[in-house]
Amino acid sequence: MAKMEIPQIEVQKRDRVGTRYAERLRKDGRLPAVVYGHKKDTLHISVDSERLIELLHENTHVVEIKVDADTEACLIKDVQWDHLGSDIIHVDLARVNLSETVTVSVELQYTGEAIGLKEDHTVLDHPQSTIEVECRVDQIPEAIVADVSALEVNQTLTVAELQLPAGVKCTLPGETVLAAVRIIMPVEEEEEEVEAVEGEPEVIGRDKEEGEEAPAEESSGE
Repeated sequence: MAKMEIPQIEVQKRDRVGTRYAERLRKDGRLPAVVYGHKKDTLHISVDSERLIELLHENTHVVEIKVDADTEACLIKDVQWDHLGSDIIHVDLARVNLSETVTVSVELQYTGEAIGLKEDHTVLDHPQSTIEVECRVDQIPEAIVADVSALEVNQTLTVAELQLPAGVKCTLPGETVLAAVRIIMPVEEEEEEVEAVEGEPEVIGRDKEEGEEAPAEESSGE
């Protein structure tokens, strides 16, 4: 097996913590982070925001950091976003060695055009955008490919049918549905039934028709 290429990311130790200090870091283009695990002391560090975001876009799971004279492999364990889900505010890094087994969420990439989509009023449902897998650190895939090209109408693709890389196991039950081609009937507008009535509808406030009794006038007493 070829040696796993681990990208490096530059870090700096933090001697302070707190909300205001974290906000200042983010304004300076850095993100607060912690490094923990392997029975070592927890380290408070900061990482370059632009570099980390770049690595996340590349589906990177493991990074190498250098603190003082030590270089450590770390799993990107958790990324915390702001309440709008638009900006990263904190990162958790867990120390790992390349031979240990870990559980991680990996991107699920759907490929192919399902046969069933050639039928009218069909749609491909694929609610899962990630999938949880268990494997060695040095075998973490960038993504899991789910080929949906063979799916016909009302057919499904389950976890058991995935072609997983060697050494990679999905933690979800085999019968879990990842994709399905379903029929969606178009919504037809109901025709409004117009009730036929003789003559024009009575309009409030119109004059009484000829022949209709008018209300009796009040007589004034003498």
